[in-house]
Amino acid sequence: MALALTAAELPGASPDITEATSRTGDIDDVTLRACQLGDRRAAGRFIRHYQHMVFAFLSRMVGPGPHVEDLAQEVFLRAYRALPRFERRPDTRVSTWLLTIATRLVRDRRRKRSPVLLPLHEETALPSPNAHPERERQRREIAEAFERAASQLSEEQRLVFVLAEFHGLSMQEIADLVGVPGNTVKTRLHRARQRLRELLGSLRETD
Repeated sequence: MALALTAAELPGASPDITEATSRTGDIDDVTLRACQLGDRRAAGRFIRHYQHMVFAFLSRMVGPGPHVEDLAQEVFLRAYRALPRFERRPDTRVSTWLLTIATRLVRDRRRKRSPVLLPLHEETALPSPNAHPERERQRREIAEAFERAASQLSEEQRLVFVLAEFHGLSMQEIADLVGVPGNTVKTRLHRARQRLRELLGSLRETD
C-alpha cells in the first residue's frame, strides 16, 4: 500500500542525497538533518523508510480499512511539522518517536469508535504461493486462533504486546512512550502473555 503523502506534497527542495540507514535501523543522520531543514526529497525518503512500520502498527491497533492510510498520513504530517524540534540522542530513536505519535492518534480514534482488529501477524493475511495446502490451512487456523485470543486483550495490554513483540521496543522505551512506569509495562505485558496462553489453551481444548 503506497502512502498518498509524497515528497512532492512537502515544502522545500534541494539536490539529491544518498539514501542510507543507521546501524539501529533508523534513518541516517544526513537524511534526518535534511528533513529538519525542509528538504523535500529527504522527506520522501523519510516516509518510504518508515511507512511500513507505521502502517503495520496502525493496522494491528485499529483494524483494516481506508482509515489506516488516513491515520498514517496524519502521523507523517505531524512528524514533519515537529521534526525541526526533534533531537536525536543516544537513547532516542526516530522510530520510537513515530510510534509515540501513532499511539496518540490510535487513542484519539479509540475514544470515538470501536476498532475491528486486523490479524497481528501481517504475513497471515496472504497465503504463500509455494505453501502446501494442508500446511497453509493449519497456518491460517493458528493465526485465526491467535487473533481471536489477542482481540480479548485490553487496549493497554494489546498496545504493550504489539510494541514489545512486533516492534522490538524495550520496557523502558514502552514506558516512555505510553507514559507509565516500567513496572506497569512489565505487568501489562506479563498479563497479556498469560492471558494469551490461557485463551489459546482453552481454544485447543475445544477443537
